[in-house]
Amino acid sequence: MKMGSVGNGKAALILCGEYMEDYEVMVPFQVLQAFGVTVHCVSPGKPPGHKCLTAVHDYMGFQLYTELQGHTFTLNSNFDDVKPESYDALIVPGGRFTEPLSADPQVLSMVSKFAAAGKPIATSCHSQLLLVSTGLLKGRKCTAFPSMKPVMELAGGVWSDQLLGTHCGLPIPASVLDGNILTSIGWPAHADYLHFLLGSMGATILRSTTNNSVLFLCGDYVEDYEINVPFRALGGLGCKVDAVSPGKKKGESCVTAIFDDDMGAAAGDVCTERRGHNFAVTADWDDVSVDDYDCVVVPGGRSPEWLILNDKAIPLVVQFARKDKVVAAIGQGTWLLAVAGLLKDKRCAGSLGMQAIIKAAGGEVEKSTACSTHGKLITATGWLALPTFISQLSHLLGFSVVF
Repeated sequence: MKMGSVGNGKAALILCGEYMEDYEVMVPFQVLQAFGVTVHCVSPGKPPGHKCLTAVHDYMGFQLYTELQGHTFTLNSNFDDVKPESYDALIVPGGRFTEPLSADPQVLSMVSKFAAAGKPIATSCHSQLLLVSTGLLKGRKCTAFPSMKPVMELAGGVWSDQLLGTHCGLPIPASVLDGNILTSIGWPAHADYLHFLLGSMGATILRSTTNNSVLFLCGDYVEDYEINVPFRALGGLGCKVDAVSPGKKKGESCVTAIFDDDMGAAAGDVCTERRGHNFAVTADWDDVSVDDYDCVVVPGGRSPEWLILNDKAIPLVVQFARKDKVVAAIGQGTWLLAVAGLLKDKRCAGSLGMQAIIKAAGGEVEKSTACSTHGKLITATGWLALPTFISQLSHLLGFSVVF
């Protein structure tokens, strides 16, 4: 197993359900796999192969967050077969599914067994309700979505007000690890959350270089997972990560797009598309300097079509390549690299839609792999390949995660 993916037999269990928060299940699912951890996903009464609906929770101009339909998420194991002793951590995403589970005796028994064994239990947003129901918050420092504060204090929890930053003008508290209980406001704090989760599972994050600053190029309708999952993963490793978009200033948002096969399309058919989360850029476009970063990542979705039309985006990625920095693309992001002339004589992974573009740009399509590294160029077919993409990218940046 390559550096960056050394799980040493570690396994995690994710407790799932309908309308769990999309990012809050997919980020730990893919990031842990990137570093060699086996991840099983279960839901009471639902068999392996069942596709759970997920929810996008984000602020869209109203008093409370809006809920939209997210990606579908496929379960890969059976709840009735779960043996807590077989796992090194329990992860419970946020979302409305936790409300009925907080009154389910089998679920509460399982959570209590993880707690009694001293194994990490990671909760986010509203899933702390399971900690309330099992009495695990008494005397513990904790955090969650703000509306959960009075409930958690009634259950004996000690609310933490330490802040990370803001999202849509709202304060984002830092994640809190108290003993084996990890609590988080939710996906806006995922870099912080991942750092604690990996550490609580016994991981050591090693660096062989200090060259690990990463710039993401995006625009409106960037693919939801392809911008967020690697962005949070690298942040969790301790990378400096920024995201920029033409014409946008720090704090402004790009709307994301969800591309999913939730209609059961046959191989070769196009996916459905719908609106995803908002993704806030972290630096001003006009202030970007290649010398401040060691790597550029271009996620897919439809935003690369916008980037191609920008007179600064193409020269920007060319400068990264000329200065021998890491250049990476996911899905449709490869389009920008093709137009920039960076694929000639390079082995590339590409989705069906990208293969003709890769060939036209002089690249060689590696049909046998979903993610390809050629020197300091990394290409991936799309979000399904993100675990391998994150593993290979972290390796090139000098990271290894060892348990």
